[in-house]
Amino acid sequence: MTAEKMSSTAYLEAARAFAPELAKRRSEIEAARRLPADIVARLREIGIYAMFFSPELGGPGLTSLEQMEVLEALAYGDTATGWCAMIGSATGIYAGFLDEQALAELMPTRDLITAGFIAPAGRAERVPGGYRLTGRWKLGSAIDHADLVVGGALVYDSARMATTDDGAPIAKLYFMRRDQVQVFDTWDSTGLRGSGSNDYAVEDLFVPERHCFDLYEPKSSTGKLAQPETLARAMPGIPLGAARAALDHVRELAAGKVVAATGQKWADNYRAQYILGECEMEYVVARGAVVDSLRTLWDALDDKRFAELPADIRIQTLLTRTHCYRACRRIVARLCELVGTDSVYQASPLDGWLRDMSTMTTHLIAQDQMIQSAGAFLLGGRPEFPLVLGER
Repeated sequence: MTAEKMSSTAYLEAARAFAPELAKRRSEIEAARRLPADIVARLREIGIYAMFFSPELGGPGLTSLEQMEVLEALAYGDTATGWCAMIGSATGIYAGFLDEQALAELMPTRDLITAGFIAPAGRAERVPGGYRLTGRWKLGSAIDHADLVVGGALVYDSARMATTDDGAPIAKLYFMRRDQVQVFDTWDSTGLRGSGSNDYAVEDLFVPERHCFDLYEPKSSTGKLAQPETLARAMPGIPLGAARAALDHVRELAAGKVVAATGQKWADNYRAQYILGECEMEYVVARGAVVDSLRTLWDALDDKRFAELPADIRIQTLLTRTHCYRACRRIVARLCELVGTDSVYQASPLDGWLRDMSTMTTHLIAQDQMIQSAGAFLLGGRPEFPLVLGER
């Protein structure tokens, strides 16, 4: 089934149908520290890697909320699979910032997987026709099964760093084929072990000018998905899916649980009632805020680009996202407190969800710098990460 023929409902139904199999294979995925080839093939068949392409580029026309819900359904089955699906499907977002020739060369089909890290950890020396790229990047989630790789790099002219008129360094993103990149087996992590987020490097690799891009300069697409922060909109789907799975798991456990000291059923126990109610409250509020922010943003993009939107709309999507990551971590940690020592064994899925949440919330998207950026933007100060607000 091709992406353009699939509805958002079909995407979501396919992801939900796949989730139970993913849940059965969590241990296998974690032990392998990467996604098995058949799972990658199934994600490709479902159309996951095409779902971020805009309709004008042959994509299915999913909204940011619909994309998030598909990733949420996958993460409900396995957190690392949801994470890799989110990273890998960024191909369609990056496509909007390439010209038609680069699209034809790099993305002859709409089901290719992109891995990589956008921070400018590399150095790109400008040469005739393009750049000589050298660098080593961390956190290359999904790189073991990727078709394409991106890496951010600072631009240099004749060994001198290139800068804008106001003196800021110039950074771009560079597309490479996976077979041009050396991967280092570094991903021995606490959580998200199945994401295979290894280091990768290139040395003196020629990248044509048309294969590099700037997230502020769309070329082949100008729609709602061709915006600098598009991928971040779908990111809450991963913690939300994992937190929902943990909540449902503990509710199932509770049906047969009694308090050891008294024999009282959990259903009648104040502490169990309170903690489950508290966790459900956190989940409902966190998810509701994200959903509302994505709907508001999508509607506001009807006639404006993200950078032109009112400040309140831009910071709403940023803050609800960061809050979501932190709230989901609290939910899983609290559920582990309720279940007690049974949750610490690796045989318990709660152990895996807690480790995944701990790793996930070290991502920049959940850090204090995001909140600082929102506050600085509101006050007219300098955000540490202006990209998430559509600013340079």
